[in-house]
Amino acid sequence: MNCGGRELAVGGRTRIVGILNVTPDSFSDGGRFAEVEAAVEQGKRMAAEGAAMIDVGGQSTRPGHTEISAEEEIARVRPVLEKLAAAVDIPLSIDTYKPAVALAALAAGAQVLNDVHGFQGDPEMARVAAERGCPVILMHNDRDFAGSPGDTMEKIAAFFRRSLALARGAGVAEDRVILDPGIGFAKTQAQNLEILGRLAELKALGRPLLIGVSRKSVIGRVTGGTADDRLEGTLASTVLAVAQAVEFVRVHDVRANARAIVMAEAVRRAAAR
Repeated sequence: MNCGGRELAVGGRTRIVGILNVTPDSFSDGGRFAEVEAAVEQGKRMAAEGAAMIDVGGQSTRPGHTEISAEEEIARVRPVLEKLAAAVDIPLSIDTYKPAVALAALAAGAQVLNDVHGFQGDPEMARVAAERGCPVILMHNDRDFAGSPGDTMEKIAAFFRRSLALARGAGVAEDRVILDPGIGFAKTQAQNLEILGRLAELKALGRPLLIGVSRKSVIGRVTGGTADDRLEGTLASTVLAVAQAVEFVRVHDVRANARAIVMAEAVRRAAAR
């Protein structure tokens, strides 16, 4: 994908999207990179360790998060994006569901729009993406999902078909869309684990997939430990993604996940001979 002049390779292997939260309250690294220089140094570190893209977020979406204004979110992400865009040569994405933030971030140096509501929150998000011609990550996020009847993966696929229809209707080319099943968002523990084991079924939608499981409570409920003590579970999820030919994993720990991907892909190639 062409991301504002920067290339994002898709397919052939699993690539890493580094998580850069410039927030005081994200569930894992809240406050660690709230200062601009600390955030830029972390972004540069992730790029050097093998990230194919860096996802910058200024609004926490953890359970029980505090909603902030678009103005405050812009104040958090804009200086980081401006400096990071000049410091690395990989695409930057903006993790937001607010159109004003999306516009400001794309003007400041982001090239990709990551909408945690999959264009089904604010309809202006699809129009922003169409006007700017940027690639998008559309996440599954349905507040009624856990209690609704039906097959888990078919419900997710139906949500994504609606998101893709909204993208087409706004003028967003389908070949610029990446889909994220939204692990941990309005889902039970059993559903989260089921999705991780059935990711390959979403390939029928014909779009690249991204999963974000890094340090999440779905891991903690299995292995125990705090958010900072869930690396092994994150790596296991990354290996499962590689086995199912998922194109992107969104993680905090780039170096360790890059090594896990190399090993898992070596095994997959050997088994395919």
